[in-house]
Amino acid sequence: MCQLLGMNCNTPTDIVFSFEGFRRRGGLTDSHADGFGIGFFEGHGLRLFHDDKPSAESPVADLVKHYQIKSENVISHIRKATQGRAQLANTHPFVRELWGRYWLFAHNGHLEDFNPPPGQYYTPVGDTDSERAFCHLLESLRRRYDSPPPQDELFATLAELTAEIRQHGLFNFMLSNGEWLAAHASTLLYYIVRQAPFGQAHLLDNDLSVDFAAVTTPRDRVAVIATLPLTRNETWQQLAVNELVLFRDGAIVARDCPQPPHYLSPEEGLAIARSVGAAECSAF
Repeated sequence: MCQLLGMNCNTPTDIVFSFEGFRRRGGLTDSHADGFGIGFFEGHGLRLFHDDKPSAESPVADLVKHYQIKSENVISHIRKATQGRAQLANTHPFVRELWGRYWLFAHNGHLEDFNPPPGQYYTPVGDTDSERAFCHLLESLRRRYDSPPPQDELFATLAELTAEIRQHGLFNFMLSNGEWLAAHASTLLYYIVRQAPFGQAHLLDNDLSVDFAAVTTPRDRVAVIATLPLTRNETWQQLAVNELVLFRDGAIVARDCPQPPHYLSPEEGLAIARSVGAAECSAF
């Protein structure tokens, strides 16, 4: 099973602190060693970095650390392969164009017997269930809408498509078009919204702390989403099983959550991951 990291905020922000903890789970504090990727939106542009080496020892990850790119929407993924070979073509996040914008997608999970018909507009390059799901999502949206629908309608349609796909198995994912970031939990996904008054944070996977009050303004609001919490001294919120949320400007603006909500413990999430031949992060 893989690891997800996302960031959505109301002003361009660097993700270096969170990424320094996250990258260590790719081969150092955990065994997700089949490559990694990270994408940064900058306006209508997108910087995308992939490596088939473990993120804990990747020179590309070192570049991300030193570059300190500022973005309002970021998605990163470290891979533990369950379907598809360990190669660059299968490395997340994946990117495609829809309605004149880049869309970025990363998946943590395992979909069984998921073979949608070939799309007219979107075709996988690699051989993962993840890229098939992404292409199917965009194909369905493009066939249904000639131009971007209102945000509420788009979110409702995304929730409908997500419910169809997750019938095939575990479908934790993040999706962004540079304006917002959607996150869906089948098992484990956590988030934190940092805003004034800012305090200190200490990473779980690295002996590293930061005082956010010293590097932010009172207007800043930053949401960080991860498979499991990245810091030891902050309160992270958990998404419920089968919950879909939409982040914009560092806040949740839409959510689709089954009632009553059900939450898995990290141990339960690990057990489900192992049942499909994989394991999620063991660091907590």
